[in-house]
Amino acid sequence: MTEKQRAKNNRTLTLCENDVERLRSRLLTAENIAGANIENKTINGDIFEMLKYIPDGSADLIIIDPPYNLSKNFGGLKFNARSADSYDEYLSSWFPTVCAKLKQNGSLYMCGDWKCTSSLQRAIEKELTILNRITWQREKGRGAKSNWKNGMEDIWFAVKNPNDYYFNVDAVMMKRRVIAPYKVNGKPKDWQESENGNFRLTYPSNFWDDISIPFWSMPENTDHPTQKAEKLYAKLILASSKEGDFVFDPFLGSGTSSVVAKKLGRKYCGIEINEEYCLWAEKRLEMADDDKMIQGYADGVFWERNSLTEQSKQSKKFESTISEQDNSFSSQFLFA
Repeated sequence: MTEKQRAKNNRTLTLCENDVERLRSRLLTAENIAGANIENKTINGDIFEMLKYIPDGSADLIIIDPPYNLSKNFGGLKFNARSADSYDEYLSSWFPTVCAKLKQNGSLYMCGDWKCTSSLQRAIEKELTILNRITWQREKGRGAKSNWKNGMEDIWFAVKNPNDYYFNVDAVMMKRRVIAPYKVNGKPKDWQESENGNFRLTYPSNFWDDISIPFWSMPENTDHPTQKAEKLYAKLILASSKEGDFVFDPFLGSGTSSVVAKKLGRKYCGIEINEEYCLWAEKRLEMADDDKMIQGYADGVFWERNSLTEQSKQSKKFESTISEQDNSFSSQFLFA
């Protein structure tokens, strides 16, 4: 847990020695998990060992962000790219067990990229009914001279029972700017005028172009190499769970699913093998006690990227209120 040298305005989450000892005591591990209540807990351990402690049929919603079929270093734990057949075998070694944790009317989302998405589809179709594939624009990334830049990722949406599952589209409406406003009898047609511009409330599609990848200016940011945005997971949780429902994540990483579930009034649990990532998750959960804001989400709707001026005002107000406190509790990044 080496301390990095960071720029003055860098809000990336960090831990001090006191944090480590305090937060470590909250983790469930192989030594203390037997008989423990797993709700609202972070489980530090290997998925193959810890899944047995998650009751079958307990989760209303499962969100999975597994290692993609890429060579990647996760805090010293390396995952190596492999053949498609070998990656299929890897998924089959744990995915059916994860599906057993889902309630009969539960929903599951699984993240992937272009290279592994066909493997994800094959694995999911063996256990569940796929209802859709969401594609979201990942605006960060390096350019490529001999190929197209990879700017998209997928999220597969599946359920146990296609005739009985929860989906609340009204909770995930989008607010978009109107570039060419259309009027009837001099009045706005399906859009609203405001001091900050013209906006239209729209139903969400399966293509999302409003997600900002966490980076150094955002207090939700960590040093996790594949961290998902809180806004991204908020859409999944609001659409496919109710307040008080149980959200489970078997590859918790730096804790985004648990943090968003907490902010939105759900119960949560996640498994993560890397202790440092677990500590980051616990620190973010602690921060969520005082800051329930989710970047890009306000007034019950998701705002188009860089359009949420009202949240910017709230953010500045919050920032001035806590300016004398720990910088970890600074307000949300201003961009939507």
